[in-house]
Order: sequence, then structure tokens, then C-alpha cells
Amino acid sequence: MQLAFIGLGVMGFPMAGHLAQAGYQVTVYNRTPARAQAWVERYAGRSAATPRAASMGAEMVMVCVGNDDDVRSVVYGDDGILAGLAAGGILIDHTTASAELARELERACAAKGAGFLDAPVSGGQAGAENGKLTVMVGGAEEHFARAAPVLAAYARQCKQLGPAGSGQLCKMVNQILIAGLLEGLAEGIRFAQKAGLDVAEVVEVLRHGAAQSWQLENRALTMAAGKFDFGFALDWMRKDLGICLRQAQQMGLELPVARLVNGFYAELQAQGCGRLDTSALIKRL
Repeated sequence: MQLAFIGLGVMGFPMAGHLAQAGYQVTVYNRTPARAQAWVERYAGRSAATPRAASMGAEMVMVCVGNDDDVRSVVYGDDGILAGLAAGGILIDHTTASAELARELERACAAKGAGFLDAPVSGGQAGAENGKLTVMVGGAEEHFARAAPVLAAYARQCKQLGPAGSGQLCKMVNQILIAGLLEGLAEGIRFAQKAGLDVAEVVEVLRHGAAQSWQLENRALTMAAGKFDFGFALDWMRKDLGICLRQAQQMGLELPVARLVNGFYAELQAQGCGRLDTSALIKRL
């Protein structure tokens, strides 16, 4: 099967690599050609000069870029994915983006006789590198049935949640939860430090109780050590929380904790911390 992968950032690079290692013929495109060339040298696939060229002949085209506008920039236009994607192909967007964009892209693909799935992921850089991502999917069941065996190359969990946009809405839930968890973890770890407790011992105790979480297991000790270089930059979390807050506003819903934590991240951005990972919330304290 021929596939294309558009966007080779910290997530896309290893995700495309897992597809190549699974035996698929993968053509990649990246805005920075050197990044695409590095991928080709590592995985022995092919690179293309445009998204259109990468998509020609591909049964499925995966996209993993930054935001709504970045997705549109590689999908539309004479050199975009839709110009190269054949009828019967499927566009799969792994970008964390808006539900509105997902529905828009489904309509655009349908006009070409192609399928569409919004399929944002969770698991971070480590999950991408280890092929253990959680993939949240929106779109038609028939398209998901075709794509699921392919997505299994880098997914530990892959579930179709409803029509187009459902995957993005589920990812919003994910980010809302993480924002609250990380702020609670930051406050708890800082409290333990100021109280003179041994943070490692505290974490060892708490990991067996009701406070156990992935964030506690993987970020508590690094937070305490002041290490914030674990892949998912808080700049991107602010983008994601902005999407969540706009969606909530459309639904007439208040998200007070998410709004508060978004403001904390804005403070850290103003201090030049935008490229630190999301656990840098503890720096405020």
C-alpha cells in the first residue's frame, strides 16, 4: 500500500517511520526539505517537493502539522493534498485542530470522492517514538475500518468516536483534563518541597493511591528537578486550550480551570518559556 505523510515534526517524523517499518511505501513532505531528507536517509522511503506530489498514488495521506491554518496550507491549492489525492483515497488529519476544520475537510474530500478522518493523537513524543499513541477518530465507519489497520503501526489505542469532528472534540477533553492535572501536580509538588518532604518518597506513596496518574508517574520527579524538555511545548498547549475555550464558548459552557491554567501558560510564555514542556507550570510557583 502506498501512503503519504505530510509534516515531520517531533510527532510526524517517528509516526511516518513506523509506517515505513511496517512495510508500507511511504512518501513524505515537510516544509523544511532537510528534515524530509533526514527521514528518507533513516527509513529509506521517498520525499516529494509538494504535498500534491506526495499524495499522488497514495491510498491514504496522513497530516500532522501545527494548527488549522497549517492544515489548510497543505490541503488546498494547486500544490495541495486535494490536488493529488485520487477518488477513493482517505485524508487522515492527526493535527490537533478545531472540529469545524474537520467538518470542512470532510466536505472538501467528499467533493473529490475521497474520505476523511480527523484523528488527533495523545501520548507525546515518547508515544510517537514507541508506536504507542492513543488515536481519537472522527469520520465515517467505512473509512475508519480501512484506516485502522494502518494506524495500528503507531497506535496503542485507536477508536472511532462518531462523525467528523468527534476526534477533535475528544482531544479537547484530553487537553482540558491534562491542564487541570498538571496544575494540581505542580501545586502538590511545590507544597511537598516547601514542607521539607522527600518528593521521591511522596511520589512513591501517592502512586499507589487515588492520586495516581500518568502525569504523577512521568512528570512529578522531573518537575521537582526543574527539567522541562519532554517534547510537547507549552506554546502548543496554549494553542490547544484556545481551541477548547472557543469550542466551550460556542456550546455556552464555562471551563474555569482550563481558562485559569491557560492564563498561567500565558504568563510563562511572556517570560520566554514557550518552548518548555507543559509541566513547566511549577516554575510559576
